Parts: sequence; C-alpha cells; structure tokens
Amino acid sequence: MSEPTEIRSQPVIAKVRRTVLKAGGTLLISLLAPLPAFAAQILAVRVWPADEYTRVTLENDTNLKTTHFIIKNPERLVVDVEGIDLGPTLKSLVAKIQSNDPYIKQVRVGQNKPNVVRLVFDLKEEVNPQVFTLAPVGEYKHRLVFDLYPVNPPDPIAALIEKGQWSLDVPPDAMPPPTAEVVPPYVEPKSGRPPQVTRMLTIALDPGHGGEDPGAIGRGGSYEKNIVLAIAKRLKAKLEQLPNMRVMLTRDGDYFVPLQVRVQKARKVQADLFVSIHADAFVQATANGSSVFALSEKGATSTAARWLANKENAADLIGGTNIKNHDKQLASVLLDLSTTAQINDSMKLGKAVLNEIGGINRLHKGAVEQAGFAVLKAPDIPSILIETAFISNPEEESRLNDDAYQDRMADAVAQGIRKYFAKNPPLAKSRMM
Repeated sequence: MSEPTEIRSQPVIAKVRRTVLKAGGTLLISLLAPLPAFAAQILAVRVWPADEYTRVTLENDTNLKTTHFIIKNPERLVVDVEGIDLGPTLKSLVAKIQSNDPYIKQVRVGQNKPNVVRLVFDLKEEVNPQVFTLAPVGEYKHRLVFDLYPVNPPDPIAALIEKGQWSLDVPPDAMPPPTAEVVPPYVEPKSGRPPQVTRMLTIALDPGHGGEDPGAIGRGGSYEKNIVLAIAKRLKAKLEQLPNMRVMLTRDGDYFVPLQVRVQKARKVQADLFVSIHADAFVQATANGSSVFALSEKGATSTAARWLANKENAADLIGGTNIKNHDKQLASVLLDLSTTAQINDSMKLGKAVLNEIGGINRLHKGAVEQAGFAVLKAPDIPSILIETAFISNPEEESRLNDDAYQDRMADAVAQGIRKYFAKNPPLAKSRMM
C-alpha cells in the first residue's frame, strides 16, 4: 500500500516546486525593477528685487539639478528644473513678481515634460544670471537660487553724483598733495560766516543682514535686518545734515549683500569710515546692552566677542553666496601694512561712538571689544560694528522697534562720528573721479 502512495505523491511535489520557483522569480523581478520616481517638494518661493540684482529662491526638500540658457530679442532666461512636478507653491511664483522689479517683467512656469518644470523669466534688460544651489543651513532646507545681475551694474559713485554729492568735492588740483598732512573735514564758522569747505567726508553705513538672511529674530517676531536698516536710514539723514558729509548705504532695501561685497562697496567710494549696524541676540533673554567692536589681528578680546564674530561671519552661509564667484581678493589685502593703523583709528572711533551710546542705553561692555569680523577687514578704512541692543531681550526688542529710540540711537552714533573727526582729522587726499 505504501508504494502506490509514494508514486502518486511525485507529481504533487513537482507542482509545488514549480509554484515556489515561479513565486521566487516574480519576487526577484520586483526587487530588481526600478522604483517609481518621487518628485521633490517645493516648500517655498521667494523674490528679492533690488537695484543691484534680483534674487529668486526655490526652497525644497532635496538638491535639484538645473539647466539654463538665455534667449535674445526679447531677453529671456529659461531654466529647466529636473525632479519636480508643477504644484501650487511653484505656481505662486508668478504672482510674486512685482511691476517695480528692476529686471524681471514676468515669469511663466509650466510642466515641460514628466518630472521637469520650465521657468521662463521675461526680462526688462540684459542680465548676467547666476544659478546655484545651497545646502541646508539654519532654518532653511535645500535652496535653488537665481541671481539676476544687470550687464551694466549701477555704480555707487554715479549714484552720489546723481544726488549732487560727489561733485561737491574740492577739485583735485586745489587739494594739498596726498602726504601725511592732516586737514579738518570742515572749518567751524566764524562771525556767522558759512564754514569753509576743505573736502567731503564719505561715510559707509552697513545695515547688517537682509534678504534671505533675516539676522536675529526677537521673541516678538522682529527681524534684525528690518530694524538696523531703519536705524541706518535715520543715521544717514542726520550725518548728511553735518557740513561736508555724504553717506553711502551698503544696502538700502531688503536684499542680501555678501560680507566681502559690503567692504568692496566702501572702498569703491573711498569711504573715510565704515560703520556696520546690528542688533544682537543671545540664548538667554536677560542679556542686554549696547556694544561696539573693532577688528582684531591677534584674536578676540573675549569669548563672547569671538562667538559673536563667528555668528556674524556666518551671514554668507545663511544669505547664500555663489561659491564659484567668491572673490578671494579680500584675503590678499588683510595683511596690508595699513591694517594696524586702521585698527588704531577704529578703536578711537569706537570709543567716541560708545561714549555717546552710553548716554541712551546700558552698555553691555564699557570698552570697545575686538574680534575677527569679516565685514571690518578693509585695511584702509577705520571700521566699527555696533550692536545697538539685544533683540533677544523682550524689553530691548520693544525699544528697538520704537521710533523715538531709533532716532536717539542714530543721534548718538552721529555725534560720536562728529567728535571722532573733530579730534582725528582725516588725511588730505585727492579723489579719483
């Protein structure tokens, strides 16, 4: 009886074996088959128009690959972004282009082909586009950035000429030779006569952060970039009321300016002073007071100063710069022999300003501190960085948003600058027109 049973079982075993092998083969094929592609998610779109350039940012959850090209007559920039599908967030970019944008007339977006979205920027003039990606940093995820620079960029000296400020210089042939002789910026009036013009003084004011880089954010939601720009504009107006002074802002709107570009702008207009304006933040809300900093060649004067310099120097990472175009020229001038003299003059300027600020707010430190701030590294311009107050302190944040406090802060800095020049007249020099 057992033998027939064994014979009948063989076809059943073979069938089971074939079923198992078939199932295994199907599983193997499914494992080897390519998985369906998942499109990246566009998290936010932002547009930062300015006279210097317009920036468009796409924030997303992964790194994106792009190709771009220019089409002439009329001027257009075409960008193909791979790995994404057209969604509502990206569509919202169309409405974010304003009529007063200096360089973009409008933008059109469409699904060019599966997983590829095409952006077409209709331009108002010829531009030099820079398209690059930024790795996650701070609160930001991956970013795809389009910086649209005009082929003919605005000249800061031309802007001063347009305002009627540059032409007020004494003609070069009427100036003393550029020697060690010092001259006052102006002669105080005698017997009611108007002051005698010696030469114009150029002040570069640098409102920190801007655009993609908000700077510190207060507990009440205040952005450092907005507060310091407001203070800088007030200070500009007050300085321009003093005899023979003109002022250049490194930024006059909400857009990002790399640290080394801020220094280059000051040198471009041959500034006599550089004043960077900030509003500090700390992990503890109790931190308070105003501070003034100068550059240091030998390291920071305190751990807090070093920490702050490192934080401010990270602005380029947050604001986002195109590494390929990063200007390394600044590094070559940092060891200039004039650096020591610059730091000495910066300390004098810092003390004059700190003394005035102490009259309207508590000082965080009673002396000018020093650290390696990248934005203070112009070797030929006395430069200071002012932390007007702690935006992370609720009381000081409220004060920083108050028009009257902003005005008093601007007054104090202006008086500090005036008193610095009264005791430290600048060298006579001819201006390159």
